[in-house]
Amino acid sequence: MVLKIDGKEIIPNPGQSLLDLVRELDLDSAQFADRPLAAGIAGDVFQLNYVPVRAGEMLHHTVRRAMEASGGQIRLLRYADPAGKDVYERTALFTVFLALHELYPNGSARLGCTVGLGVYVEVQDSGFSVEDLKEKIRQLVEQDIPLVRKRMPIDEAVRFLEEQGQPDKARLLKYSERDWEDVYFSHGYAGFYYGELAPSTGYLKVWDVIPAEGGFFFVYPDPNVPDRPAAFQNMPKFLSVSNEGKQWCRLLECETVADLNALTENGGIRELIRVNEALHEKRFSQIADMICDRGAKAVMLAGPSSSGKTTSANRLAVQLRVHGRKPILMSLDDYYADRDTIPPGPDGKLDLEHINTIDCELFSRQLQQLLQGQEVTLPSFNFLTGKREWTEKRLRLQDDSVIIVEGLHALNPVLLPRELDAGLVFRLYVSPLLPMSLDFHNRIPTSYLRLLRRIMRDYETRGASVQHTLAMWDSVRRGEKRWIFPYQENADVIFNSSTLYELAVLKRHIYPLLTRIGPEDGCYDAVRGILRILDFIRPADVDDEIPPTSLVREFIGGNRFYS
Repeated sequence: MVLKIDGKEIIPNPGQSLLDLVRELDLDSAQFADRPLAAGIAGDVFQLNYVPVRAGEMLHHTVRRAMEASGGQIRLLRYADPAGKDVYERTALFTVFLALHELYPNGSARLGCTVGLGVYVEVQDSGFSVEDLKEKIRQLVEQDIPLVRKRMPIDEAVRFLEEQGQPDKARLLKYSERDWEDVYFSHGYAGFYYGELAPSTGYLKVWDVIPAEGGFFFVYPDPNVPDRPAAFQNMPKFLSVSNEGKQWCRLLECETVADLNALTENGGIRELIRVNEALHEKRFSQIADMICDRGAKAVMLAGPSSSGKTTSANRLAVQLRVHGRKPILMSLDDYYADRDTIPPGPDGKLDLEHINTIDCELFSRQLQQLLQGQEVTLPSFNFLTGKREWTEKRLRLQDDSVIIVEGLHALNPVLLPRELDAGLVFRLYVSPLLPMSLDFHNRIPTSYLRLLRRIMRDYETRGASVQHTLAMWDSVRRGEKRWIFPYQENADVIFNSSTLYELAVLKRHIYPLLTRIGPEDGCYDAVRGILRILDFIRPADVDDEIPPTSLVREFIGGNRFYS
């Protein structure tokens, strides 16, 4: 069979790996940015140790099924590819935990939250040293140790991981819906990372380790200049909220998906819901206290897509009323510029995540007028016509009024008047920073939870298909990285809008939608990636326990604020 690897044709010999073929075609590179990390075949990701044509007895060689499905087409994945970046990060984590295992065999380490382009790792060992860790990682990279994958039946993998002293991974694998899982080995250490790794530790060429309280930050390559580590940006507010979430995970005994599954099976998830909702209510009350103590007249509430901004604004309004204030809800959506006045992007399409979609000058002027006690006429945006409309709705703030302005760009400083008294504005950032992990070495990305929420909300409230939501998601994520995330540390408060129970609830609602997607759909591979995590989660039929004002209701339906 003739293979075409990045456009170059080659006939493989039986038993040759993709890595052998890549080197034979001179497609490997000493430059990290150009070096292949894995391969895309028929929409799936394969390690470079994959053998396209197996050697069989009596010269009866077997072409692998994926190769037949792809017609021999193979695309090499590098760090610039999202799937290649995932492979690199998994390889990095394996190498980091291998280094920690060799340095501190009696210690323990847990993966924490991502901070910018790095990830926090908590280490519990009195002898831990960042310099020792950096030197050990350098040694492992220089030794270029092969990372060997072994496909194991689930029962065997569970027993093996228990013997390896990794009970968190073993517990989770008991919930796997597969008959087998892949375990990686190196230097007598085993790891399980829910996806492919690079062929060896030598691929970990670009990284850095930054000391932190209780552990360290591991820094990945700069996506714009992959041959150097990203500049580390300390985010103390973000990290504080993430650490607080981890503490609640421990108190509620729900640190991993296996813990959540156990609570679902024994009925403890109902109490988990009640405590989660009480924590949210208490936090909204505390934020209202801070707003009133400051004497703020405007709350700028921002957050990425599907973070629960609208419900958060409404729940905060309720708490402000407890203080005797009269909250007024406003949406930045009403300040959209007319669609036909927005210049298209380089691809000829409108970038609806761009700050230039907002009439910043109009909003800034009206906010200044309101805070000065003047009356303004509020605009309204007609999404059907793509035009701004003016109504008879007029607004003047009273002494006890507080406006809550909700929108993606609400923390962008360009929206605020230059002469504004800073004490009059309170900045609130809302995001679901899910502190629960798959296991102690594998986290669930915040963007994953938001994507599940977005799929459900689009389907429930807008009649949009899974395919439609997934087609927009990359653009949404690019906009967030450019226009929202850079301003999150400017917030006075970061509110964690995640709940520990919601993955079990969302699975019951979303799983039937996702499993309808077939191989013929363009988003099939993306859906398989979503299901990879969901397949470990037990669904929970507990909607009756979720309050009508819950943030989760914004996505599964039944939210009292919208009725």
